[in-house]
Order: sequence, then structure tokens, then C-alpha cells
Amino acid sequence: MTVTESSNAGAIADATLDDYAARGMRRRTGFGRNPCVLVIDFQYGMTDPECPLGSANQDAPIEVTRRILAAARAAGVPVVYTRVAFREDLADAGLFVEKVPALGALTLGSRWVEIDERVAMQEGDYLLTKRHSSSFIGTELQQVLQNRGIDTIINVGCSTSGCVRQTAVDAQAYGFRSVVVADAVGDRSPEQHRANLIDLDGKYADVVTSEEAIAAIESVAAARAEGAR
Repeated sequence: MTVTESSNAGAIADATLDDYAARGMRRRTGFGRNPCVLVIDFQYGMTDPECPLGSANQDAPIEVTRRILAAARAAGVPVVYTRVAFREDLADAGLFVEKVPALGALTLGSRWVEIDERVAMQEGDYLLTKRHSSSFIGTELQQVLQNRGIDTIINVGCSTSGCVRQTAVDAQAYGFRSVVVADAVGDRSPEQHRANLIDLDGKYADVVTSEEAIAAIESVAAARAEGAR
């Protein structure tokens, strides 16, 4: 699992993960037979530094996500997008906006709630609007996934310490195999990015590289082709 940017941070991360494993944590739940890619909040409000919430730290994860999306679409793996968006009067915003007033910029109809064109949606993709950090709370995500027989959620997007983390934790709680692609998620804070990937890998999700995720996606296509023979 790649979660670090320096040798010192890498040593600390490795020690923590080794400690987790020694305590009976960090087992792999793996990929199921029917995964989906969940693109979490790669909307301009999060990816464009012109927005108070935006960060250029999402540029590299977006490029990695492009490769994952290409693999998913080639394999026929469903892609679901989420965005945070509120009414103009913020009547549906609740305490989330009270805690983070900058979220008030994410109003329906504004550019900030549009999906970044670098990871643009394609025909057949699903978009859901959420008002909380979790992609499950107050949305139709669980029903959409169950209707499609999805057993594994491959999480990409932002931010690692916020909406990605909460979604990945809830995915496990709702009975889905939860996978987080380390180099396809980003955060405003590199420190929070690293710390949350370590914690997720220890307790809630399998944190993998994009190469591992793409290989798993391609294996789905291969299995389907074999089953069709």
C-alpha cells in the first residue's frame, strides 16, 4: 500500500500497519465478482482552487482515476458518481454547512457542483446528489447498488479524510466489500491523506494501488468472457 511521501513517513506507516496486523487487524476482504467504481465528489467545487473548498492536490488522483474509469468501462463495470449540492436557500444543508460554511457555495445550478470534465460522466453512468459526507446517508446509493447486484465498491475521489473515508466505512457497514485506491484519492492535507489511508486499511477497507484495482477490474471482464463460452 502506497500512502507516504517521505522515507520517515513511510517507516512510520509501515510500523503502524505491521502493528495492526499483529493485533489481528488489517485482514483482506478482497474484491467480489461484481464491483463498481464510485467516483466521490470530483466536482469543480472540490477540484478547482478558485473555489474555497477546491485543491490542486486532486490533480494527480484525477489522472489516476481516468485510467481506472477507462478500465471499468472496457470491462463493463458500472460507474457511479456522487456530488455535494444544496438548494440555493440551503434549506437542505443542515449542520454540515453550519460546521463548514464554505459548503454553501455548492448550490444546484452552479459550476461548483458540476463533475470535473477530466473525469466526465458517460452514457450509462449514474449520478447521485448527497448532502452529507457519506455517499449512503440520505441517498439512494444502497438501493442502486443492490439492484445491480454490486458486491464491491472501489472508492476513488475526494477527500480522503472526509467523504471518501465516511463512504468507505459505511460501505463496509452496509455489507459491501470496500476498496480504496490510494493513488486515486486526494485530500487538502497530505498528512490527513496518509493518516486516513492507514486507518482505513487497518479497520474498514482494503487500501490498494491503482494497478491492483485495474487488475481486479480486468479480471472481472476475463471471468465474464470465460463464463460466456
